[in-house]
Amino acid sequence: MKPLDRFLLTCGLLIPFWLLLGVWLTARAYPGYDHLQQAMSQLGAVGAPTQHWSPWLNNFPLAALFTLFAWGLARRWRGSKLALSSAALVLLHGVGSLGTGWFACDQGCAPAQPSLSQQLHNLSGLLMFLSLTLASALWIWAGVRAAGSRALGLFSLACAIAAIVTVVLMAYAAQNGQLFGLYQRLNYAVSVMWVAGLALYSLRSEMANRPRIATI
Repeated sequence: MKPLDRFLLTCGLLIPFWLLLGVWLTARAYPGYDHLQQAMSQLGAVGAPTQHWSPWLNNFPLAALFTLFAWGLARRWRGSKLALSSAALVLLHGVGSLGTGWFACDQGCAPAQPSLSQQLHNLSGLLMFLSLTLASALWIWAGVRAAGSRALGLFSLACAIAAIVTVVLMAYAAQNGQLFGLYQRLNYAVSVMWVAGLALYSLRSEMANRPRIATI
């Protein structure tokens, strides 16, 4: 595997760790922030103590990592249309991550009359959910057809189902005002762990297919 390909795919492995560390560090600078109740977007909301630097620690670096990983996927699985389509969706997810950082949500992130910035933030968030969920769904088939791995296909199926279930729980939590932050974190954790799993498989399968030098 070329160093560039290894670097690009490794970006996918870094995503869950960057997300965890970035949100944790930002929340430490937000007095009284509650991970169970509050959305991650509130770290960059208008009026938040972390408004101006949260996107630079979270949204923008993650957008770059998703973009680089999408490039790596396209290079690694360029012979599969399903895999290439999933790479395009991962790229769209990076665009959505950029949008959620660039367009801050209003104070509290749930105003009765949302501003244009809040509406664009919500649209970017919807793009993030749909793109990565669809990308994982494509690998239900690509796992078998492109990678020859039924386990990868089943892993992708489980992650896609979990993403849909947790987004339903998020919607319910938004209505009753309880544990939205928890369900949002579970939803995104499922998606980024799928990304890391796909990145790891892509790296290991490529290394396993390398020709070995015979030894005496």
